[in-house]
Amino acid sequence: MMMYEFCAQTDPGLVRKNNEDTVAFDSDTGLCLLADGMGGYNAGEVASAMAVSFINSELGRWLAQAGAQATAKEVRRAMEICVENANHSILHAARSNRHYEGMGTTLVIAVFQEDRLVLGHIGDSRCYRLRGRELAQLTKDHSLLQEQIDAKLITPKQALTALNRNLITRALGVDDEVLLDVNEFRLEPGDIYLMCSDGLSDMASDADIAAILTSTRSMEQKKLALIEVAKRGGGRDNISVVMVQVTEDPAQRGLLSRMLGK
Repeated sequence: MMMYEFCAQTDPGLVRKNNEDTVAFDSDTGLCLLADGMGGYNAGEVASAMAVSFINSELGRWLAQAGAQATAKEVRRAMEICVENANHSILHAARSNRHYEGMGTTLVIAVFQEDRLVLGHIGDSRCYRLRGRELAQLTKDHSLLQEQIDAKLITPKQALTALNRNLITRALGVDDEVLLDVNEFRLEPGDIYLMCSDGLSDMASDADIAAILTSTRSMEQKKLALIEVAKRGGGRDNISVVMVQVTEDPAQRGLLSRMLGK
């Protein structure tokens, strides 16, 4: 049995007046959400808020009913249905209100259950995992820049200073259909999972992020340090993080020790 510590923080950054990011987590169901909106007339914050509110409500209700007995396949299908319905809801709002025209949002959606993580994403918001002292990016950006890297037109090093870094190729609420990339990962005690908007990943290096996550700070202190390092890097966009630390249930560990006679 695993235990999870959740925390989240969002900040407008140093340049933008409004915050188009939305974050949420539910410690009872293990559901975490992060969305980075886009669109004029503050419509980006409408799109991200709609996505997080809808999915948190619908998927959260399903997870509460299904419980830990739900298989990864069932969780994945429930994710896909909720994301599809949220996509239609945002698209309908955009088509019904001229101020919302063209709005959309990225999305990272994670469900922590027992010893597994079911992780989905759309766009260039990311999820990282710190295991030991190794930081790994678990998501792959849906962006023009990533497509150029995949096609070997530019190197990852060149991508760090490339123009048009934020042109995404997939977003929620833009087209009638949207594809959610979903993967499953095994959890280990000590893991830290970081979901973030590009306001962090564009402003801070992986080395900076890893240094904060491996520090002896508390989770609350780490999330604030991540916001601060993004601001020191320029703070040109909204900055949002959702963090989850995985630990072993001490009651289960004690039971196992007694069973083994240790």
